Amino acid sequence: MGVLILARDFDPTADAVVRKLTGRGVQVLRTDLSAFPTSLSVDAALCDRRWRGRLWNSHHSMALEEMRSIWCRNPSTYRFRDEMPTQVQDLAYREAKLGLGGVLGALDVLWANHPNRCADAIWKPYQWRMAAECGLSVADTAITNDPEAAARFVGAHSEGETITKALGPSGVTVDGQTRVAFTRRLDRSDVANLNSVALTATTLQRFVPKAFEVRLTVIGDAWFPVAIHALSERARVDWRSDPEALTFRPVEVPDGVAQGVAMYMKRANLVYSGLDFVVTPDDEWVFLEANSGPQFGFLEAATGEPMTAAMADLLAQGATQ
Repeated sequence: MGVLILARDFDPTADAVVRKLTGRGVQVLRTDLSAFPTSLSVDAALCDRRWRGRLWNSHHSMALEEMRSIWCRNPSTYRFRDEMPTQVQDLAYREAKLGLGGVLGALDVLWANHPNRCADAIWKPYQWRMAAECGLSVADTAITNDPEAAARFVGAHSEGETITKALGPSGVTVDGQTRVAFTRRLDRSDVANLNSVALTATTLQRFVPKAFEVRLTVIGDAWFPVAIHALSERARVDWRSDPEALTFRPVEVPDGVAQGVAMYMKRANLVYSGLDFVVTPDDEWVFLEANSGPQFGFLEAATGEPMTAAMADLLAQGATQ
């Protein structure tokens, strides 16, 4: 039995899990989707109600019926020869996604996580509603492109108590340099001119007072809650903006929050997730979002928590979803 890992060429976390698996004698095929179709090949046939065949590159080959699990570790997408016309590349991309992606998606294996479940989970408004239904506390939130509606929401909170945040990846390339739009609190000049919200759907949220934040990494039945303490004002608003001003330590999850998270994972049909919380000075845990393909290497390095081993355990065991 084998494990398929779909990951980018440079991914130290994926490398660490591969080493754990191979050290246990588990067969691993690690590839990026960008290798298809130039250096990754598939031969699949539907026989006796099951897809059979193999997936291979120049180094490894794995039978589809021998796969016990697939880790979809943020791979890049299919890549085609530059000389192909754009319209042909578009067609080839669709066929690759629906062909190779469809075959892999139809296998009766454990996915961490299945692309269809990730596609559902990426919608933060969906996450917030479901988290609230699961009993988790969620900050007051508005999404609008109407300046008057934005003004009403901001006016309902004290000055400096509203943040704006991106709903998806927030990197923008300007003059060859990538800039990231981190979460930030609205200041007086922002509030005085809210017309810019008309440019697109704009997310506004009540700023939750923070004692610290928590990243709860769920890997199957193994949970790794880590408290993130910010030592700068920038990091207190968005800890990603100042990684040097952070300290990490394991923390306990309150029973009520644990029950809500377990319900969320079951309803979202995820086996692997990174859930972010703010913990207020009154010890209330407020749900921020859930990432269905989180990084965990930096947390393991900072705390010593055995996350790599837990991922290897999950993939090696395998199961149907």
